[in-house]
Amino acid sequence: MSKRKIILAQDIEQQLYDQVRQAAPDWEIIAGKHKDSWQDHLHDAEIIAGWKQEMEEPCLQGDSPLRWIQSWSAGIDSYLLERLSELDILLTSANGVHAYPISETIFAMMLSLTRKIPSYIRNQQTKTWSHEGLKLEIHEKTIGIIGMGAIGKETAKIAKAFGMKVIGVRHSHKPEPFVDKMAVTEQLNTILPDCDYVVATVPLTRETQHLFGREQFADMKVTSFFINIGRGGVVDEHALVDALQAGQIAGAGLDVFESEPLENNSPLWNLKNVIITPHTAGSTEYYDKRVIEDIFIPNLAAYIKGGKPSVNLVDYDKGY
Repeated sequence: MSKRKIILAQDIEQQLYDQVRQAAPDWEIIAGKHKDSWQDHLHDAEIIAGWKQEMEEPCLQGDSPLRWIQSWSAGIDSYLLERLSELDILLTSANGVHAYPISETIFAMMLSLTRKIPSYIRNQQTKTWSHEGLKLEIHEKTIGIIGMGAIGKETAKIAKAFGMKVIGVRHSHKPEPFVDKMAVTEQLNTILPDCDYVVATVPLTRETQHLFGREQFADMKVTSFFINIGRGGVVDEHALVDALQAGQIAGAGLDVFESEPLENNSPLWNLKNVIITPHTAGSTEYYDKRVIEDIFIPNLAAYIKGGKPSVNLVDYDKGY
């Protein structure tokens, strides 16, 4: 009788590989990021961690033994969720892995925009000694965090170190530590005029597609900054460009875009009040370790015992 099979389609450290083997001693484990490592095993893999788009055709057939996918990313909007639901294939995300690095990126952007660091870097390159009209500070300002998952909660915690007032937005009014006021998504427009910083951390779903458009940017303060580290599709990019060019908002820090890589002809590249990072906000030295130890192995233990993975199990009806 052949062993049940797990594909780890990532290049992980030997120590992490050994932990997976220890958790599933009776399983065959295929590891490696390159296609040559796993392509011949797709037809009989029961679990795949590190899903690739080219796995869809061979694995999402009715006769596939695949029962569970562990995503290596927090966002799962690129997955064929309806098809996975039809085939009764479980999907777990890497949500929570990014809380530390992304919250650090959020504040790096907020502080850089507030204290005009991009202007000073440009001046340094030309040896220009200029004050640049620096006057704003971040302490005791109001931050609106749109999406109160792991990233939103960590961002709220850090905000309190600056004495900030924190407004959280999500589907329920359920209170959270470090959040002074909780609003539901339908109340988004009512809280925007109060915010000095608006941070979008929500996943891309049918409900969040273009959650931020012309109306929302018009509701924000002209002195406010917009940060998006969630998904590019959450923002109407044309509306954002217009708002930035018209001075409706003071600036933006953007890690995600509607089309990636960001097109060369995008006006965002040339706006001096914009910081652009190439979807790297979640990058961290501890990424693989957190996926394996905090999510995959606990879920694997439950699965082997006949249960369902419970950490970050995706609800196909909600889309996240």
